Amino acid sequence: MSAGDRRVFIKTYGCQMNVYDSERMADALAPGGWRAVDSAEDADLVVLNTCHIREKAAEKVYSDIGRLREISQARSAEGGRLTIGVAGCVAQAEGAEIARRAPLVDFVVGPQAYHRLPQLVAQVGARGAAGGAALVETEFAPEEKFARLGARAARGPAAFLTVQEGCDKFCAFCVVPYTRGAEISRPVERVLAEARALLEAGVVEITLLGQNVNAYHGEGPGGPWGLARLIRALAAEGVGRIRYTTSHPNDMDDDLIAAHGDAPALMPYLHLPVQSGSDRVLRAMNRRHTAEGYLAIIAKVRAARPDIAISGDFIVGFPGETEAEFEETMALASAVRHAHAYSFKYSERPGTPAADAPGQVPEAVKAERLARLQALLAADQARFNAACVGRETEVLLERPGRLPGQLVGRSPWLQSVHLDAPASLMGRAARVLLASAGPNSLAGALVGPQAAPRA
Repeated sequence: MSAGDRRVFIKTYGCQMNVYDSERMADALAPGGWRAVDSAEDADLVVLNTCHIREKAAEKVYSDIGRLREISQARSAEGGRLTIGVAGCVAQAEGAEIARRAPLVDFVVGPQAYHRLPQLVAQVGARGAAGGAALVETEFAPEEKFARLGARAARGPAAFLTVQEGCDKFCAFCVVPYTRGAEISRPVERVLAEARALLEAGVVEITLLGQNVNAYHGEGPGGPWGLARLIRALAAEGVGRIRYTTSHPNDMDDDLIAAHGDAPALMPYLHLPVQSGSDRVLRAMNRRHTAEGYLAIIAKVRAARPDIAISGDFIVGFPGETEAEFEETMALASAVRHAHAYSFKYSERPGTPAADAPGQVPEAVKAERLARLQALLAADQARFNAACVGRETEVLLERPGRLPGQLVGRSPWLQSVHLDAPASLMGRAARVLLASAGPNSLAGALVGPQAAPRA
């Protein structure tokens, strides 16, 4: 295999930050002649970029490693070699256990060390067919990681940009503080420089990422900047559409709320997890906010931006949750009327305080509560989508649709919109009439003559 025909397949599990990380891994490997392919069968290097949030996350990774065995054996029979790496949060949490349990794996790299991916791959290659124990790299050095990553490639009109990593909140159900480390914010100038490179590559919309993105406090001119100031600076650089995720209610300061009203580039969409409507459950979760406080924040944001779409996260069946406490969650959801929301049954994460808490709720009870909550949330989403019908708005057209002559994009409220449009509009924000609504997407039609694509 020559340096010019190296092929890498990166499988991404989980959150938007993992999507960003996978793209940056590909960027880091590109100078060494690695090009991305769409399947493990076509690859010489497979990297599983894992997520530890979902239930049985580690077991799913081991299952995928098992499925790679046949490809690896076939490659060996041809006189070649398949290199396999595990990255991301499961890699950070499991570390040496992956090396012990899955001998097929050549290296394990945590989310704060993937800038060393080219060196790890080179080390594996230098060992040759003799192999050896998996290389394990799980150090915490996040700013070093960003400083050492090279040029950023754009992969479409919308892009993720990580500005903050780690978490100091220590919610009782969550592994993120243990797999991503303490909160750290990237310096302002490095964020702006990456954004400028994306703009030059044709990116129209940037989503700012962080485990607690609204806790951003990056060093900039005059001292630390908050997220609102960063958003306004990005708008001044020419970013036409800005989003951010994921937020914590405790970090929704007045300046950020005001930005939703006075920064036109900030899209009218806020993802703000609440998790429960019961104050007792919130205390047990170590969330450090109340249901009343959450509702007050939503009211202030809606006062600043009346057309905003509110999204959220819910966990049902947290240890000790009673039926009455679940009904408090239903009442909060009814009061907010989320445009979109994610909801899950509580599941144990080894090493977290809630895993050993008394009062574990039976699976059947959790499933029944989740079904009731999801029915309410689905009705609210359908109601929000229906209320958008008849609006004219800018839709960022991102990809071809399923039908000939169809493009699919995102509205300012993050809804999927499909419409008939010429391919020349791909990658642009087009003026669209939202004509009809389904439960998960809307149909639109182009409004008037559209400007010619930018050169």
